[in-house]
Amino acid sequence: MTGSATTEPITILIADDHTMFRQGLREILERKGGFRVVAEVSDGIAAVAQAGERRPDIALLDISMPGITGIEAARQIAVASPTTRTIVLTMHRDERTVLEALRAGANAYLLKDADSAELIEAIRVVHRGEAALAGSAAARVLDMLRRGEHTPVAADLLTPRERDILALVAQGDDNRAIALKLSLSEKTVGNRLIEVFQKLGVSNRTQAAIVAVQRGLVPPPQVV
Repeated sequence: MTGSATTEPITILIADDHTMFRQGLREILERKGGFRVVAEVSDGIAAVAQAGERRPDIALLDISMPGITGIEAARQIAVASPTTRTIVLTMHRDERTVLEALRAGANAYLLKDADSAELIEAIRVVHRGEAALAGSAAARVLDMLRRGEHTPVAADLLTPRERDILALVAQGDDNRAIALKLSLSEKTVGNRLIEVFQKLGVSNRTQAAIVAVQRGLVPPPQVV
């Protein structure tokens, strides 16, 4: 008996206090295919509750919501549903808000005026865990990191190989690309990254890239 392999859809939680915006996102995702919206909520508290119950692959979070903000929701979702990756969708363009969201655990930051293709791509790369900084706000964040002062750290915080891996993470490379560039196995890269996260006190690639650049552990990625 033969059969074709099927790919499970990426499950999505949408949290936004504007009903029409939520409906528009659902329509875009369902029309594209490969996505399944498992919950829609209008406030941050409900977003955390639904994330814990539904365990979606991706949570799309507005920043300005009743109850708690999308930034605080991202922080709590990281605890309530550790496998859920979060993308902040907002009209806020200031760099400090971007950094606050990423430090809270958001895996990407996307402006609401992004087109549907950019949204779909952001969801896919975040779902794969490949994006260090995603969305159209990335260039401004990196510019802010360049202008910021580095926080002194111990010289031996990371090994030379860990710095090499982290620098490629900051550039947006996934584990496979890093393994190829450094002549390592993907398993080795994954194990090294776990150690790097523990040393830096972070929980994902985005936070690791930000902390590493801010502390001067790796050079800022090039903005093109």
